[in-house]
Order: sequence, then C-alpha cells, then structure tokens
Amino acid sequence: MTSLSQILADHVASTQFEDLSAETVSVTKWFLLDTLGVAWAGTEAPGTEALQNLVFAEGGSTDCTVFGSDVRLPATAAALMNGTYAGALDYDGVYEKGSVHPDIVTMPAAWAIAEKCHASGRDFIAALALGNDLTCRSGGAMAGNRGWFNTAVHGVFGGAAAASKLLGLDTVGVANAIGLAFSQASGPQQATIEKSLVKRVLSGMAARSSVFAALAAEQGITAPQEAFEGKFGFYTLYGDGDPEALIAGLGERYENAVTVTKKYPSCTANHVAIQGAVDLADEFDLGTDDVTGAEVVISPFMNQLVGADWDPGDNPQVAAQFSVQYSIACAIARRKLGIAEIQENVIFDDQINKLASNVSVTVNEDWPGKFSPCELTIHTKDNGTLTRRVDHTPGTQENPLGLDDLNAKFHDCAASGAAPMSREQADTVIDKVMALEDVPDMAEFFSGSAVTPRAA
Repeated sequence: MTSLSQILADHVASTQFEDLSAETVSVTKWFLLDTLGVAWAGTEAPGTEALQNLVFAEGGSTDCTVFGSDVRLPATAAALMNGTYAGALDYDGVYEKGSVHPDIVTMPAAWAIAEKCHASGRDFIAALALGNDLTCRSGGAMAGNRGWFNTAVHGVFGGAAAASKLLGLDTVGVANAIGLAFSQASGPQQATIEKSLVKRVLSGMAARSSVFAALAAEQGITAPQEAFEGKFGFYTLYGDGDPEALIAGLGERYENAVTVTKKYPSCTANHVAIQGAVDLADEFDLGTDDVTGAEVVISPFMNQLVGADWDPGDNPQVAAQFSVQYSIACAIARRKLGIAEIQENVIFDDQINKLASNVSVTVNEDWPGKFSPCELTIHTKDNGTLTRRVDHTPGTQENPLGLDDLNAKFHDCAASGAAPMSREQADTVIDKVMALEDVPDMAEFFSGSAVTPRAA
C-alpha cells in the first residue's frame, strides 16, 4: 500500500513550474517578497547577534548567502541564519487553519539549495510553492497539538520537500527526505510561553533540518516511509491527524494561497486588536493623555498566546510582540505598529507602559476563533466610551491587503536591519521578485541590485 509520504513525494517530484496556475505563481512570489523583507529587517533582532557569533565562527563552504551580510556559509548554516532572521520579528505570513508560518522555514531552505545548485527562478518558484503547500497541509491536517510549535514541526516537511525538488530527487529520494524531516521535527511552545529568544531560532533550526534532510536523502540515506501514519509516526507521537486532509486535492489546490499577510510585526493574535485601536485613535484623534483605560475581549486561543499581563521582562521585544496590552497601548499612542514600534526606545516609553497597565483582558470562552474576533472598548476623557469590534484579521481574504500595502511593508522592512536598503535598492529587489521567472540563476539574485551587505 502506498504511504502518505510516497503520495506526497510523487507529487513533489513530478510537478513542474508549467503545472502551476498563474494564481499559485503570483501567491508564491507575493510571500517570497514578504518573507525576504521581514528576514532583512530581522537581521539585527535581539538574539541574532549571538547566533551569528556561533555560526559565522564555524565557517565552512561559501555556497550560500546570509541575508544582510557579506558572509557566505554552507547551505545548512545559511538556512539556519536566514530562517532565524525570517521568524525573528514575528512579521511573516501565517496559515490560520494550521497555525503555521510556512515561508519562514521553506523559503530559507529553498533559497540555500537554489543557490548551491544554481537553480533558475522558475524552478525556485515551483519548489517554494510545493513546499509551502505541504507545510500548510500538514498543519491543517492536525486535529490536536501536544504543545509543539507548529511552524517548526510542520515546516520541516515543506522545507525538505522544497529542497529535494531543487536537488532533482526522484519519488524515492523525496520520500526519504520527508522521513528524514520527520526524524528531526522539533520545537516546543514552551519557548513562546517563556518568551525566550530561542523561539526566534526554531524556524531557522527547522530550515537547517530541511536542508540536511534533502542533502542526506541525495546521498542515499533512507528514512521511514510511513512518516505520518506509521505505528510510531507523526500522528502517533505529535498529535492526531487526518490523512485524507493531508492529500485531498493535491495538485489541484495549493493551501498556501490562503496564507495571511501580516500587517503588523506582532503575534497574529494581536492584529484585530491593533487594527481596532488604530482605527479608533485615528477616527477620534486619541492620545495617551485622553485615554484612561481599555478592555479587550478575545478568544481562549488568543489569550493563551497574548493575554498575559504586560511585562517587558528580559526579552522586551519578544514580550511586546506577544502582549495584547502593549499592542493596544502602542497602537493608541502612535497610531501604527511597525518596525519602529517594537524597538526598545518605544517599548519602554513611560506613557505607553502606563496605558498598557490599564488595559484589561477578558476571555470569551464561547469564541472558537484562533486570531479573531475581538471587541475593544476604550475609555476617554473627551470622547466618552468608544467600542470597536473587528471580526477578521487584516490580510485575510475577508480583510485583504493590496499590492501597495505589500510594497510599503517591504520598504519599511528593507530600510532596517543590518544592511538597510535605499528606496531605489528596495525597488530593484521588488522588481526582481515580481519577474522571478526570468532569473536564470538564483545564486546571482542580488547581483546588480546594488544592495550592500554589511561586513561581519
């Protein structure tokens, strides 16, 4: 009997760029640009310097680019660094059904192998689309979670699939890569609960494991063929899953098409509250002097992620990104929440902190939503009590962002990080991504873009 891994592997090995719909190609390039931008901005996020010191010192072959740096590293190490950067600011796309961030694992893994193999832009797009689809399918097929960080444990499958595709592995090779990915799948939610910096590294570790899985399979290392449904497979050890959901409509429907583009560099569970706060602040010209307090009603799932009392703690940026109290206070005070709003000079602003301490959180136990809705109430001196309900997360199909929004986000991200781009440099990168089919060699992607990396 053909296993789930073998069915997925056959699909990955046989699908070519020409088999992708125009919509799938467009969505894949959209999230490539989005993820490249947030990774660029993440190159100076807290915690990344320590990882750089470790990984850069080890060195190795110079096959692959490290974003924002003139250092080149082996494929596994480059995937680790770029995957960490991509997830560092929590600004990347999310597939809500499976609570996974597919691109921050798949893209760094695929980018490293694409450079190593001098793959074309067309082949890179195909691999990225296939890998992200598998990550989303894996996450969406899970009926339970025993405390794993979904992005890492599901992303490693998609990353391995994408890397295997670029290496040109056949069905047997891709199936072994999936089995090798399963053998390395890891990452606990405890890192998020404790707001520790390793949470930012989990996506990079999964990307590194993805690359290793594909390269090991290329060398002939065999692995479990029943990675999902086996006696001691993924569904037994990690959480109940639906095998039919994993493969239903394979090749006909790409699940990553409904990935949400993040409007704010914050946990997705904060986004409806941020939008409500910004909208009310703009509409009524609110400021911290006028606001006396606020209440927000959220779902149990949202509360688990962002509902704890605001405390900057030892890792203030991570704490801010996972606090609905800080998010609301900052959104009212600054009427936006972008890269600048998750820097320490803003996080420790006295007025924002005072307001955050006056934001109360209520959980509606009957709300099943993961990231929406929310009901926000703001108490003011001059405008009385203001309320706003936001039912749909910004960036979803019900509350979509446009191409202008994506470009603005990329410019904001690209202008920060270790090697800030000028507007002209950012525009060059945008143009290259949007015409990626015409790039003959991904190893030359940054050539001619005048993007100047900073020295290590």
